[in-house]
Amino acid sequence: MYENMLNHNKYLCKWATKDDDAIYLKETNSDFRTPFFRDIDRIIYSLAFTRYSDKTQVFSFKENDHLTKRMIHVQYVSKIARTIGRALGLNEDLIEAAALGHDLGHTPFGHVGESILNEISLKANEGYFNHNVHSVRLLMFIENYGNGKNITLQTLDAIMCHNGKIAQNEYYPVKKTKEEFLKEYNECYKTNGAVKKLKPMTLEGCVVRISDLIAYLGRDIEDGIRLKVINYDDIPNDIKDTLGTTNKEIVNTITMDIIKNSLGKNYIKMSNDIFKCIEKLKKFNYENIYYKAYTQEEHKQIKDMLNTLFNRYIEDLKNDNRDSNIIKSYLNNLSEEYKKNTKERIVLDYIAGMTDDYCLSEYNKYLKIKHNNYEVQNEN
Repeated sequence: MYENMLNHNKYLCKWATKDDDAIYLKETNSDFRTPFFRDIDRIIYSLAFTRYSDKTQVFSFKENDHLTKRMIHVQYVSKIARTIGRALGLNEDLIEAAALGHDLGHTPFGHVGESILNEISLKANEGYFNHNVHSVRLLMFIENYGNGKNITLQTLDAIMCHNGKIAQNEYYPVKKTKEEFLKEYNECYKTNGAVKKLKPMTLEGCVVRISDLIAYLGRDIEDGIRLKVINYDDIPNDIKDTLGTTNKEIVNTITMDIIKNSLGKNYIKMSNDIFKCIEKLKKFNYENIYYKAYTQEEHKQIKDMLNTLFNRYIEDLKNDNRDSNIIKSYLNNLSEEYKKNTKERIVLDYIAGMTDDYCLSEYNKYLKIKHNNYEVQNEN
């Protein structure tokens, strides 16, 4: 059986990551699955993966069943990345594992929630919060009841280095040891901007990184049009002429360009014309979609919600409030080793893992308790 699982290595290009190259941070028991194939299983059976289905991609508080959720986005990234990977002779198992796991650490309410949780984390002296780094933390220290899932270094690195906000004309992998990976991981908590300097250690990681960008650019335009935030006529003609107008055209144009310019190379590359248009389209999306995705009132509501819950849970931990869900539903299910974390880190982990609906539910429950307590005090 294992030999059959290894067969695909025969068809990989010389710069691809072979299954025998897999590195683990701790010893693992092998079975008939190859390492990166097993990574896929461990990721899709994680609790964090389940929560993708109710986590925002761009738009929250909108009544439209066809808007992209985080679950759909990671599948788009996986499909695009595997298409490029197969055409270039790369390891599709590593690509799929990294693509499906790359946003596990995303907060409720998308990048707005991430920005607010970063502010809270800094005030609490817990360092910078970045969803890609938190995805790695989830897999190494929180999943599997606080014992972590033993994921390969290559998959963890591709997840940590996936930053789809940063577009580049060329992506060169940078070899790393375990120690170098862990140093980069820890540095992201300590140093402002360290996360922007991350570079994947494999070509597969480079493919996942660019595929994250490809997956959301056109799809976010379609979501914006569904909500009447923009229309196709708003997109500059030079972008439409080069990349296309619809998501289908944009994905196909960029994917084909990358394959054409990267085939037979030890790096991932796109043509200058395509790269320039991607930069223009990103700018267009930020100005016309992302900055308008939330009203000032909605942003204020999310900020109040996350800060309120953070302060509430800190008090619950200090007072050992066993009726609180942070203890009853979260901490009681985790290992003694995990419980050694600071109260602030535990609360950050808990809030970051929430879906949008659960976050709203917890906040509304708190407001109801607060309101009832106020009434009781007045009656006395």
